[in-house]
Amino acid sequence: MPWISLALIVINVGVYAPLGHFDFVKWDDPQYITDNATVLAGLTWHGVAWAFTTTHGPYWHPLTWLSHMLDVQLFGLDAGGHHITNIVLHIATTLLLFGLLRRTTGALMRSAFVAALFAVHPLHVESVAWIAERKDVLSALFWMLTLWAYGWYAARPGVRRYLAVMLLFACGLMAKPMVVTLPFALLLVDVWPLGRLGRLKRGAIHRTAGWGRLAAEKLPLIALAAAVGAATFVLQRGQGALPALEAIPLTLRVANALTSYVAYIGLMFWPAHLAALYPYPRALPGWWTIAGALLVLAGISVTAIRTARRHPYGLVGWLWYLGTLVPVIGLIQSGEQSMADRFVYVPLVGLFVMVAWGIPDLLARWPGRRVALPVAAAIAVGACAIAARRQVPYWADNLTLWEHVVSATGPNYRAQGNLAMALQDAGRTSDAIAHYSEALRINPRFLDAYDNLGLALASEGRTDEAIALYAKTLGLKPTDADAHNNLGKLLAEQGKVGDAVAHFSEAVRLKPQFSEAHNNLANALATEGKLREAIDEYTEALRLQPDFADAHNGLGGALVTQGRVAEAVPHFEEAVRLDPNFLPARHNLAAVLARQGKIDEAARQLEIALRIDPNDETARRGLAALKSRGGSKN
Repeated sequence: MPWISLALIVINVGVYAPLGHFDFVKWDDPQYITDNATVLAGLTWHGVAWAFTTTHGPYWHPLTWLSHMLDVQLFGLDAGGHHITNIVLHIATTLLLFGLLRRTTGALMRSAFVAALFAVHPLHVESVAWIAERKDVLSALFWMLTLWAYGWYAARPGVRRYLAVMLLFACGLMAKPMVVTLPFALLLVDVWPLGRLGRLKRGAIHRTAGWGRLAAEKLPLIALAAAVGAATFVLQRGQGALPALEAIPLTLRVANALTSYVAYIGLMFWPAHLAALYPYPRALPGWWTIAGALLVLAGISVTAIRTARRHPYGLVGWLWYLGTLVPVIGLIQSGEQSMADRFVYVPLVGLFVMVAWGIPDLLARWPGRRVALPVAAAIAVGACAIAARRQVPYWADNLTLWEHVVSATGPNYRAQGNLAMALQDAGRTSDAIAHYSEALRINPRFLDAYDNLGLALASEGRTDEAIALYAKTLGLKPTDADAHNNLGKLLAEQGKVGDAVAHFSEAVRLKPQFSEAHNNLANALATEGKLREAIDEYTEALRLQPDFADAHNGLGGALVTQGRVAEAVPHFEEAVRLDPNFLPARHNLAAVLARQGKIDEAARQLEIALRIDPNDETARRGLAALKSRGGSKN
C-alpha cells in the first residue's frame, strides 16, 4: 500500500538525514574516493575501463567503482552528496524488500514489519553511513532486484526471464562478491514463499523430481558465483588481506565463527556497544562459551527443522541467516575484525522474517494479539529507529568515529592507532603519541603504529627517539619499506645523506611502486650531486604518480642544475598547477622564467606567491630584484 511505502521512506530519512552534513572518514574512503586519482576524474571512458580491470582494493567490484565516479561527477568532493546516494540506495532496497514479501506472501503487515526493521535497525547504520561501504548497499539493491526477477521467472519460466535473473545477479556480483550466496538463497525462496519444491514431509524437504530440476536451474548462477569467489580469493591473497593460517589458527577461526553467529543474534535484539571495528580475539574463548554457542545454534536449528512442515518460513529464515553469512563469518579471514555490523546487512532479513511470521503464529490463539502485536511491532521499530539515530552521529568525521570505537570496544590496538592518526591530523600530536603508545602496549608487534609514532615524534622535534623507534621497527620486520623510507627522511634531515640513500634504496627495492620513496631517493642523490641518478628516480616517481607535485619540482631543479632550463620549465609549471600553494615551485618557476628573460611572467609568479603568503621573504626579495631589472611595475 502507498502509505506504507511512504512511511518506510519517512523513517529512513528521519534516521539518516544527518549524514548529508557529514564528512568522509579516513577508513577506506581515501582508497575508494578522496585519494583515488581515477575516481576523482569522474565518470570517464578511461575510468570505466579501469573499473573493470583494476586490482586496486581487495575486491573486483566495477559497478561500485563506477558509482563512486558518478558521485564525483555529480557532487565533486562534497561528502554529503556521496552520503545521500547511500541513503537513496538503502531506501530503494527497503521498498523492494517490502514489495517482494507483500507480493509473494500476501501478508501486508508482516512484510511491512520486516522492511521497517531492515530500514532502521542499528546494525545497518554502518552499511549506510560509511561511504566506502557503498558496495554493501549497492549489492543489496541488486540482490533484491534479482529476487524480483526470479519471482517473475518462477511464475512462468522462460529463457528471457532467466537471462534477466542472470544479468541482475551478475550486477550484484560486480557490486560486492558477498552476493555469491544468492543462488543458495534462491533455493530457499523456492521452498518459501514461492512453494516451488512441493510439500514438506516430517520436517524435511520432500525430494521430488522438482528438486533436481530446480537445483540444476541454479547451475549457471553458481558458476558465476564460483568465478567471482575464486577471483576475490586470489586478489585478497595477492594483496595480503588474508592472514596466514598460522597467524589465526583454524581452531580460533571456527570458535570465532560460532560465537559470532550467536553474537549477531544478540545484537539484533539488543544492539548495544556497536562499533566500526571489533578486535579479533587473541586466544580461544572458554570452552563454556563455545559450548553455549553450539547449544544455541543447534537448538534453533532443531526447532526450525521440526516445525518446518507447518512453518517453513522458520527453516528458510534460519538457513538464510546461516548461509548468507558464510563468506564473511571468518573461516576464510579477510581483515582484522572478529565480526562487523556491515556483514549482516542482508543476512538479518532471515531473522527478521522468523520474528515477523513466528511470533504471530506462536500467539495465534491469544485473544489480545490483534492489539498487542501491532503495538509491540511499533515499539520495536521505534526503538530501533531511536537507537540507529543515536548511532549515526558517530560517523560525522574521522575523529568522532574512532573515539567512539575506542570507548565501545575496550582493548583494541587498531582502533587506538586509527584514533591516534585522527588526532595527529587534527594537530593534537601529543594526544596522538599517547594513543600510539597505547596501541603498542596492547600489541607490541603493531608495525603501523611504530611507523606513525615515529612520524609524530619527529614532528615534535624528538628526532633521536623517532630514529630509535624506526630501528626497532626494522628489527622486528627488516622488510618494512615504510620504516626504511621514514628513517631515511630523518637521517637526511640530520645531514646523514649517505645513510639516507641506503634506506631509500632499500625501500624502493622492497616496494618498487613506492613513488614517495623514489622521490626521496632522488632528493638525496641530488644532494650528493649524483644528478643523472636523481633524474632517473624523479622520472620513475612521476611514472608511478604523474600528479606528484614535489617530484615535478625536484626534477625541474635537477634539470636546471644540469643547464637544461627549457626542459625544467614544464615541470615547475605542472607542480604549481597541481598544487597552487606550492611556494618553492613558484620560486623555482620564477627563477627560470627570469633566466629566460621573461621578467613579467616571473614577477607574476612571485606576486601570486606573496598573495598566498604575504610574509614570503624569498618572493619579496625576488620581486624587488626583478623590478630593479625593469620588470613588473605592480
